[in-house]
Amino acid sequence: MNLKVRIKNPVFWVQIVLGAFATALAYAGLTASDMTTWAGVWEVLRGAVGNPYCLFLIVCNVWSALNDPTTSGLTDSDRAKTYEKPLEK
Repeated sequence: MNLKVRIKNPVFWVQIVLGAFATALAYAGLTASDMTTWAGVWEVLRGAVGNPYCLFLIVCNVWSALNDPTTSGLTDSDRAKTYEKPLEK
């Protein structure tokens, strides 16, 4: 897997962070509009870290961000492995 290139791609990080945060919010039964203070955000994140089921769901989201469904296993295509930077369209 070409993680060197993926970590340079801001879309990858947005996908990871939003996937984890949305999972924590959903598990807590909250929406983004409920997050009106940094203390509230921190409390949701602390609750997620302390909950094995919520951590499992977050790991599933990370897996989805890492996995390329067009290849076998947890790997990139041979072409993607040759990239030095994210491919621009």
